[in-house]
Amino acid sequence: MSRDDFGVLSEALALRDRDVVDVGCGDGALVRRLAAAGARALGVEVSEDAVARARDADPEHPERYLLGGADALPLEDASVDVAVLMRSLHHVPRERMDTAFGELRRVVRGEVYIAEPLAEGDFFELMRPVDDETEVRALAQAALERATGFERVDTIHYSGTIRLDRFEAFRDMVIAADPERAARFGALEADLRASFTPGEYTAPMRVDLLR
Repeated sequence: MSRDDFGVLSEALALRDRDVVDVGCGDGALVRRLAAAGARALGVEVSEDAVARARDADPEHPERYLLGGADALPLEDASVDVAVLMRSLHHVPRERMDTAFGELRRVVRGEVYIAEPLAEGDFFELMRPVDDETEVRALAQAALERATGFERVDTIHYSGTIRLDRFEAFRDMVIAADPERAARFGALEADLRASFTPGEYTAPMRVDLLR
């Protein structure tokens, strides 16, 4: 049975009245869901363009979105109850992953929730010609295994799905996660269109809950 990312997160952790940061927040959709669930939510993104997109999507609360990376969080020591990395750890450059865990130890006084896609499933295969993430996803799991200074509370596996009703939605999702993919996507667009079918794509997930 497929499960919703936010549903799994909200079952695993108390969110209401807690300070929660989404590291690698994209357009801020998860930040807004966290806020709606009663969290004092913040989002961090690595580029000014990404922060601007998140603020544009949430014009009533632009202060929620901060410029920074997992390896250099713009937060005070022990200033948040929960850090969430939703499909973002494998986007941290490999030479900075261990630094990212040091930053998480510095700023988090409660739990760290890391949800990573596995190198399998329909969406992985659809995206693979543009960017084969087999290696970087394995590097993220290796960094998790090396991480010290945390209690490992739980590991959760679930079958996520990504609904794509239009090819353009697929293109936007892939490029938004890494703008450097744009040129390769353009070169492969004809083949990618031929492979694309509107509907739900499986995305198996692993969650590591640390404290």
